[in-house]
Order: sequence, then structure tokens, then C-alpha cells
Amino acid sequence: MGVMNSKIRISDVAALAGVSTATVSRTLANPDKVGKAMREKVQEAVRVTGYQINAAARDLRQRRARSILILAPNLSNTFFSSIFAAVQEEASAADLTVQISDSNIGREKIATLGQDGRADGIILLDGGLDPEIVNGWRLPVVQLCEWNDAYDAPSVCIDNTAAVELAVDHLVQLGHRDLLHIEGPKDNILAITRRDGFLSATNASGVKASIMAGDFTIQSGAKVAHLWAALDQRPTGVICASDECALGFISEVMRLGFDVPEQVSVVGFDDIEFADRFNPSLTTIHQPRGEIGRQGAQCLIAMLTNKDVAVVPPKEVHAHLVTRVSTSRAL
Repeated sequence: MGVMNSKIRISDVAALAGVSTATVSRTLANPDKVGKAMREKVQEAVRVTGYQINAAARDLRQRRARSILILAPNLSNTFFSSIFAAVQEEASAADLTVQISDSNIGREKIATLGQDGRADGIILLDGGLDPEIVNGWRLPVVQLCEWNDAYDAPSVCIDNTAAVELAVDHLVQLGHRDLLHIEGPKDNILAITRRDGFLSATNASGVKASIMAGDFTIQSGAKVAHLWAALDQRPTGVICASDECALGFISEVMRLGFDVPEQVSVVGFDDIEFADRFNPSLTTIHQPRGEIGRQGAQCLIAMLTNKDVAVVPPKEVHAHLVTRVSTSRAL
């Protein structure tokens, strides 16, 4: 029997192999769960007939969407771009598509995103969602950057405490003895961890430390600039919980007539794309966002590929300080 045309059906393969169509389906879907002799018989029938598996129909039967969903807060935040690109690259290599949705769309919509059958797994960049919702998705989930210990999901992130310690040590070595931290949102795990790391590092260094509220945005940095300028004793070193906050602070204090870094040194956090193009270029903590995205996608794909993978150990990616023009020795 020669190679036949593309209209060959699974029943033709079954007839040639002398088995049922159910056996052919089982062999093609889970070859490791079929005996060697049976597997070879079916595979030979597939080869002879030229039968081609209809991947779309198979995925529909198995209720697979062949898609990864990325959930992130505030999609306009430039921090996410490198992560999105890295996840897309890994997903494409695995023949998966990528959907992106803002996680700030309300409890009911978020709950349905994980249950509507449109995604096989979720990359989550928001640690502030209700654990009941996240654990109720019943899909493989991997947390990136932010994390929540109540989620039944592995995480890929940096050591935020150690990263902030790098920033504090940098300013202390430059002779700064009065430091200010502009924190992120009060209930955000990243903001909490970075604030605690700042307080721990400044306490260990024996320098003066203060904290002002922020929310990761340019606007919050600009607002704190006015509060800083109004102080009788202004901290000479400022560590911001994000680059956008740092850029907002720098631009506003310079507009108010102060010099950066002559009168105040500023350190950001993240190393977003234009941190080195800003004037002055920003000293900051570099988060390897592309690597975080790649590891997160690889972890999720492994969970999708091997259903027996119940727990994947959390991964930690190394961050480092990038020194640029926005910091200098204290006068």
C-alpha cells in the first residue's frame, strides 16, 4: 500500500494496523502509555498511509488553547516590555500564542480569565490578587517579579532586599550620611521588601534614614521632590523604588533649581530602557527582565508539557547595580 493523500482518516490507520480507532488515538496522544509492539504497529501504519494529525482538532478535544496568558498591573508601565518580549519568544518556540491582559479589571473578570478555556497557563506579574481567585484557576501559574506566598505557584524574581542593600552601600561609599527612600505602593510586596531592605541596610551602616510615600510612578517622584525641597535638612542621597519614580524626582528637583548629582544623588530601581538616555543618566538597580521572562516562560511550558510536575522550586535571578551620572560623592 503506497503513501496516500491527505484525506486519509484515523479509521484508515486503524484498519491497516488492525486495531481500533481509540487505540490509534491513544497511541498518538500518549505513546509512552502504549506497549512497544502496539506503538510500532500504529506508527508504521501512520507512515504508510501518510496520515497527518489534525493538531487543531486534537487540541479542541483535549481542551487545549495552545496559548499563554500574561496578567500584569498597569500595562502602560515600561518595566514590562522586556518581560513580554522574552515570554513571547519562548512561547513561539513552543508553538504557543501569547495573550496579555491588565490584572486591574475587577474580580469577576479576573476570575473568568483563568476559567474560560482560552489559555493553558498563566504568567502572573501581580501579587495583589485574591489567592482564592488565583488558586481557583486550576491552571499552571508562574509568578514573575512580584510574588504572593498564598498562591500555589512557583516564582521567578530577584532578591529585592539584597538589591536595595547595593544601592545603600553605593551611596554610603560615596560619603552620603542622610538617605531618603521613596517607597512604592503601601501594600505592594515589592515596595514592602525594598523599604524593609532600605531600613535594614541604613541601620547596619549607621546612617540617617527617612521614608516618603510613593507609588512607582513619575508623578509620585515629582511630588516628593517638592517635599524634599521644603526640608530644612535635605537628605543628600535618594533611593527610589522604581526608575520612573526616580526620573520624576530628578526632573522636578532640577526644575526647582537644584543640581543632580551635585546637591542630591539619586538611585533608581529596574534599569528600564531609557534610564541610560535620561539627562543625567540614572544610576539604578538592573533587573534582568528578559532573563526573568525567559525563565518564567520556560517554567510554565515545562508544567504544561509534564502534567506530573506539581511543584517547581522558586528561582531567583541575580540583580546588580549600574553606576551612571545621577550619583556622585557627597560634598
